Amino acid sequence: MNKKEKVDFILKTLDRLYPDPPIPLHHKDAYTLLISVLLSAQCTDERVNKVTPALFRMADTPGEMARHSIEEIASIIRPCGLTPAKSKAIYNLSHILMDKHKGRVPKTFAELEELPGVGHKTASVVMSQAFGVPAFPVDTHIHRLATRWGLTSGKHVEQTEKDLKKLIPENLWNKVHLQIIYFGREYCPARGHVIQNCPICSVVGCKC
Repeated sequence: MNKKEKVDFILKTLDRLYPDPPIPLHHKDAYTLLISVLLSAQCTDERVNKVTPALFRMADTPGEMARHSIEEIASIIRPCGLTPAKSKAIYNLSHILMDKHKGRVPKTFAELEELPGVGHKTASVVMSQAFGVPAFPVDTHIHRLATRWGLTSGKHVEQTEKDLKKLIPENLWNKVHLQIIYFGREYCPARGHVIQNCPICSVVGCKC
């Protein structure tokens, strides 16, 4: 099976299993999505979704968040880990959104990546899931599966993103990104992976 055949099979399998994948982080707009993605660094989406209701009851707009202290933010988000850095980033980016962007989340990669605590992956999630701009956010899990399936030989997520963008049509990037996340959780975990039970690895092979 060559790489094109692999990709065709993978896309068909993902479409069959996850025809309409929901965004895993609960949010109501671009700002609450941005904060949720920032909190998800080295933390599970499930835990983030348990923490954000209390955070967003306190403040769910940049203006409201900017009126609270770093300590108040930290007291709520502590279960997500990396509390000092995340609470400071949420506080500072909320002020920047008010001061430089009229309280709105910017719609460009460059402006998003200038915000505290926002890297390329976080910006890609916001651009794709909040604004519908084609992007392919690659975290360690997507990097792991792309490597496992032989779709990339990249040593880091940046190279994996470039490789996947070449292999997968641009109009599918936003959807496939989510499909791979769900597939990895259900069928292709990092540990305890049984190749024979995996709908993709059992067909395309596995570089485990």
